[in-house]
Amino acid sequence: MVLRRLSLLNYKNLDQVDFQFDAHVNCFVGKNGVGKTNALDSIYALAFGKSYFNPITTQNIRHGSDFFVIDGKFDFAKQEERIILSVKKGQKKVIKRNGKTYQRLADFVGHIPLVIISPSDRDLITEGSEVRRKFLDGIISQSNNNYLQHLLNYNKVLGQRNALLKFFAANRTFNQNNLDVYDEQLVQYGSYIFEKRQDFLTTYLPMLKKRYIDISGNEGEEIGLFYKSQIKEGDFLQLIKNSLQEDLKKQYTTVGIHKDDLRFKLNEYPIKKFGSQGQQKSFLIALKFAQYDFLSDLRGIKPILLLDDIFDKLDENRVTQIISMIMRDDLGQLFISDTHAERTENVVKANTSNYKMIHLK
Repeated sequence: MVLRRLSLLNYKNLDQVDFQFDAHVNCFVGKNGVGKTNALDSIYALAFGKSYFNPITTQNIRHGSDFFVIDGKFDFAKQEERIILSVKKGQKKVIKRNGKTYQRLADFVGHIPLVIISPSDRDLITEGSEVRRKFLDGIISQSNNNYLQHLLNYNKVLGQRNALLKFFAANRTFNQNNLDVYDEQLVQYGSYIFEKRQDFLTTYLPMLKKRYIDISGNEGEEIGLFYKSQIKEGDFLQLIKNSLQEDLKKQYTTVGIHKDDLRFKLNEYPIKKFGSQGQQKSFLIALKFAQYDFLSDLRGIKPILLLDDIFDKLDENRVTQIISMIMRDDLGQLFISDTHAERTENVVKANTSNYKMIHLK
């Protein structure tokens, strides 16, 4: 999977630009605010149909314009692919692949395997369970469209059930038969999601442990990743039944796979509380490289890798180690953003001669 050319029109602060890329390493360099991260984000948007940093699509239209267009040309399995994402205010976003328009974003997600590493990934450790569920669901959805469809269906039914609970409270009424319809659907979709999350983590955890050692260089540290869920095999429906009075009181569904979480551990202790900054950063980067390994093994295609402002959050020695690991493992096409062109080029050219510097002003 190689992105050969990228054209942007009115995307965030980039008015009209055209990039041609090296098949291996590409470095966006320039001062803060010139659009380095936005250029990386546009590549992400081509893969997922939305921005990594701001999923509210219309807010990514350049100020003073009423539309944006992202146009990318890829070499995909020895064939050329053209992906176009366009958005106009007041209209539905349009995604085209080789001239074919996708009616549903869910049918497109996963076609372009891609992994991004960004300073904002720290939210995976510091924020609530929703951030970690999105991370988990994002990886599985890239590799399993059926999972994504079950997830969309579950969230739709969850919204309908919550609306019904609010209706009961507002009108001082109750209808068990109506509630049963939603309960059965939640169990149907949720049980599948629960099973696939478990299966994924069984495969993913050994990859994560290996990458953590690669990045930290410390084999004496034992990391863990634990799936925390209210449900167990076969008991989801009973759990919903038991929570009925609490749901009616709070007017929303208090149990289910939408409450699941991932627990990050270091030597059996929560990494959020007991991990140093360096250990937390190594853990986060290992999470993303394990994601890369999982997608690569499953798809047989090397994903595109985006490294946003990595020098800002890591010391130069650790960045050099990561770049060296990328080159050693031949991870495919890489995009980097950084404020210091000379620093970036020195690290990159120490590992490969196949790279391109892209200066933004």
